[in-house]
This record gives sequence, structure tokens and C-alpha cells, in this order.
Amino acid sequence: MDVTHLAAVDSTRAARVLSQVRSARLAGQPAPVAPRPVIERSWERMLRSGVDPDHDVRADPLSREEVQRRRETSVLRHVLPVLREGLLAAADVAHHIMVVADEDGRVLWREGSPPVLRKADGLGFELGADWREDVVGTNGVGTPAVVRRPVQVFASEHFVRSQAGWTCAGAPLTDPRDGRLLGVVDVSGPLETMHPATLSWVGSVARLAEARLREMHTESLERLRAVAAPVLARLGGRALVVDPDGWTAAVSGMPYARRVALPKSLSAGPRRLPVLGLCSVEPLAGGWLLRVADDEPDRRGPARIVLDLRQARHWSVEVLGGAGSWTRELSPRHAELLYLLAVHRSGRSASGLAGDVFGDPARTVTVRAEMSRVRRYLGAFLEHRPYRFAEAAEVEVLLPDDPRDLLPHSTAPAVSGQRRSRAAP
Repeated sequence: MDVTHLAAVDSTRAARVLSQVRSARLAGQPAPVAPRPVIERSWERMLRSGVDPDHDVRADPLSREEVQRRRETSVLRHVLPVLREGLLAAADVAHHIMVVADEDGRVLWREGSPPVLRKADGLGFELGADWREDVVGTNGVGTPAVVRRPVQVFASEHFVRSQAGWTCAGAPLTDPRDGRLLGVVDVSGPLETMHPATLSWVGSVARLAEARLREMHTESLERLRAVAAPVLARLGGRALVVDPDGWTAAVSGMPYARRVALPKSLSAGPRRLPVLGLCSVEPLAGGWLLRVADDEPDRRGPARIVLDLRQARHWSVEVLGGAGSWTRELSPRHAELLYLLAVHRSGRSASGLAGDVFGDPARTVTVRAEMSRVRRYLGAFLEHRPYRFAEAAEVEVLLPDDPRDLLPHSTAPAVSGQRRSRAAP
């Protein structure tokens, strides 16, 4: 059943059918039609996590002071003009509201039709409220944050009964520099305001916002490059200037690397950095000067690599030994790729990984580009032709207790197969 088009023609009938589908699934009985896959997987997560489908749970909203503090520190404040320009005028006419939540699912901005805002208050959809999926069930804020793609939730596709009178369409907002989730933008309104084009509209505006973030990053690197040029001109040896996230503005005496993996809390002084080894770290306006020790011996010997996939949206890789010990958070795609390489220790070709991730062995260009990014911070411990962890490296994978929570965002065929095989008795 195409819910979006049925709802556009007859929202009352669509809502009635979805209510029957939801009731049947919760009762463990055959449903009249199958729910959409993205909704069915979300319902399965809700049942496993114990969300009550008949009673909404409202965590204490953040104080006004905390909401303001988060607004001032959120990167999303820079793209609010883009979101407002792309969504607000039409949302108000269509009796919708625009909601922007941070990576924790907390509502930081909420604007639009005043009558709809008042209705949202009655639902607990207010400033500072927690709308994570595992708190309030399947919804247009929490579910896109989990699956990392735009999602429309209509009527009884909401897991919690009190939200069945709403239609929501949300899209994740990610940091274009590293794929980290920044938050979600959502357009919501009463059931009768549903339109099949809403999801593509919200998704398009979210992409415009991410494009603005890319422009801002390019501008900041250009400013840092102007600061770096006279500094590097005076130095001998190998050195580079990077921004606080490790993106390279300029290099001297060494090959250009687009990005350098930096520890979370970097400070001035001698530091061991992934791939580079021992460096002298000095602060610059807007970044860091890294001077590589040319007499540093090769210390890329045996290492222990820990791939931690236990917590959704907080995947990481930790390297113990080698050129120092360090940890790096992983984007969804990099978490998939490293997990598959850990499963296939003998290695995978580019076409093999393309088939594993996309179900299409021809998508080797995309795989090679992503693996090139991975090798920027794991280069000492990854081989290629085929791609694989170095033989001397000890690799440990920490998995969630429930196999179905393994990379829950992933639609990669190989990851789905691993979920099924690990869940089998």
C-alpha cells in the first residue's frame, strides 16, 4: 500500500487502514496490509525497547536557559535562515510547524502556524522536549535520526497512540565534514494536512542547509590558509596546518593529506598522532600547527584495534599501540565498512564491498572514495588490494546485546545478513 498517495486522496481511509495495521501488529496478528519497511523496523525497535504504545511518556523538558545554551553552541544556528526560507512560509499556509531538534532529539526551535503550535503543546511537542525514538516512539524527529535518512510518519504509523492524529516529515542534518549527526528538521501538522510531496520538500531543504555548512567550512579553511602561509614559509622540515577538526589548510615538506585524525582533546606540546607519529603541536588562530618529528622511528608495529558498535549513533574505533593510542568516532558508512572488514579478515575487493554495502558490485568508485577517507586515519593498519586489516593487528568488535541493534541505520545487504545470522538460534 502506498500510504502517502492514499492519504493524499482519502486521508480518513488511510488513517483507518493504518490503525488496523498497527492494532494487528501489536496484537501479534496478521495485518490487512504490510506496514512500510522503515515503519515496521521502527516498531520492532520500539517493542524491543519497551516503549508503551498506549501511553505517551514525557521526559522533563529542558529549562529555557538550557535551550538557549544549546542554541548558542549548536552548529544548526548557522543554517536556520536556510531552513526558515525554505520551509516556514509554505508550512504556515499549509497549517504545519517547523521543528528543529539537536542530535539528542531535544527541540531547540519551533515555528509556524500558531493554532498548530498550541496543538503541539498538548502533545508535549514543545521547546526542550525529548523526541528521541526510544522515548516517544516512531516519529518524524526521532526516527530519521536513527535511520539517517528522511522519513514521513503518517497517522497510526506513529507507534504511540496519542500521536495518531498527526503527520510528520523529518530529515537528518549531518555535518558534511565527517557525517556526524547534528540534528533533525521536521515539518508536522494535523492529519488532514498530509501531502505526498512534503517528504521530498523537507529533504531538499535539509540538503540545502548541509550545502551551506560545506560553504562555511570552505570559507574557514581559506581564512586559516591565509594565516598558515607565512608561518610555513619560515619553517623547515615537514609541517601542516589544520583546523580544530583536522581538515588541512596548508602543508610544507610533505604530501598533502585532506584530513588528519586528531584526538578529541588536543593541547599544545609533543603529541603522537595517527599516521603522522610524534608531532610538535602549536596553536594558531583557527587551528593547529603540526610539526612532524623527522627523526621519529617507525612504530607501526602490532596494534590492537577495537571497533565499538554497541551504542547506536556513537560508533568508534580505538587503536592501542602502534603510533600511540587514540580513538575516533565513526560515520555510519565508515562503521559499516570497518565492520565488514572485521568480519572478512582475509579482505574484500572494491567490487566485493560495493556488493556488500549497496547490493551493486559496480559501485566501486563510491567504495574507493570512502576507503580512501578511512585510510587517512587507519592507513598504518589497513591494507588494500584487497582491503583488509593488517595481519599483525588484533581486531576486536564490540557488538550490541541484541543482534537486531547492530548498525540499525544500515540497509547494506551484508549487514542485514549479519543481523539475521546472529539473531538465529
